[in-house]
Amino acid sequence: MSAVTIKKISTRRELKAFIRFNYELYKDCPYAVPDFLEDTLDTFNPQKNAAFDFCDVDYFLALREGKIVGRVAAIINHKANQTWGTNNARFGWIDFTDDPEVSRALMDTVEAWGRAHGCDKLVGPLGFTDMDPEGMLTGGYDQLSTMSTTYNYPYYPTHMERLGYTKEVDWVERKIRVPDRGHQAHMDKYFRVAEMSAKRYNLHVRKFKSAREIRRGGWGPKIFNVVNKAYAPLYGYSEMNERQIAQYVNTYLPLVDMRLVTVVEDAEGRIIAMGVGMPSLSHALQKAKSRLFPFGWYHLVKALFFKHSDIIDLLLVAVLPEYQNKGVNAMLFADLIPICQQMGFKFGETHPQLETNEKSQGQWAYLDAEVHKHRRCYQKSLK
Repeated sequence: MSAVTIKKISTRRELKAFIRFNYELYKDCPYAVPDFLEDTLDTFNPQKNAAFDFCDVDYFLALREGKIVGRVAAIINHKANQTWGTNNARFGWIDFTDDPEVSRALMDTVEAWGRAHGCDKLVGPLGFTDMDPEGMLTGGYDQLSTMSTTYNYPYYPTHMERLGYTKEVDWVERKIRVPDRGHQAHMDKYFRVAEMSAKRYNLHVRKFKSAREIRRGGWGPKIFNVVNKAYAPLYGYSEMNERQIAQYVNTYLPLVDMRLVTVVEDAEGRIIAMGVGMPSLSHALQKAKSRLFPFGWYHLVKALFFKHSDIIDLLLVAVLPEYQNKGVNAMLFADLIPICQQMGFKFGETHPQLETNEKSQGQWAYLDAEVHKHRRCYQKSLK
């Protein structure tokens, strides 16, 4: 068998091959959810992704006998390094066949890249920022992935450990049953806590009628400002700049059902908490087979606006630090739970949450929720 060779990507055609390798590797896996080729091309486009304002990146393919057998991105987020006082390189978008020579060749390449850029530690899988998928799946291989996360085969962590990588941080994801009559007592707790919190701190819920209202009122930056402040203490977080925020608003606002957007305001009208959900697009993305055109858009539109899944993805939940542990989360859920019931959702799926984030973990205490996926960020010294 011929040796594994590494190729640094230099053309758009090679970049498309980099993206499509994930789909080819997982096209027969019932739990993997592919990204849209078009969206991922935008993610890797410096003109369209504001993260390139403070990130450096190179992409590498592993080949054997001319066939792609692996891929990885090497990244430096300079803003995160400055924020946290680190000197880290990141690896992301990593995939490989179950071949130790392939995984070693990929990681050796990224390690050498990190050293060449003066970094002293390699961490990942991570994207450019927290808004990209992060963490390698280490448990929950029989669970359907989501639009905002990645799936990997069980052999991935074994390869990482053989290469000397150890735990940096772990995340967990939960599957939550939308309360029904059998869980009415639990739901009532949220309503009682929400009512007390609203009265004690003079808070109220605001709902929006349309995406146009959010745009015209300049609510997008205000909402993401809450995310910036709430997520600031979390591992590796780098504050979103104005260009990033505009990018996310323009990308996702047209897709969001306003019923699933909830904000909490104080007496002066300042947003102090926000929650955004979306019908799961996992099955729609699988049917689209990673392409928006010519027919992938049909499955997307159908899942969003006509016949949605019975699962709601809880994309973002954020509360300003000074209002955490004061029952404000209950106000978000007290608003969203009846809406989820009316819309026919049976389950909710959380985004990955750090296992050490006790405030975030505790917000599910009154719901029928189970941890069903585990993710890990690995680390290795480059010294």
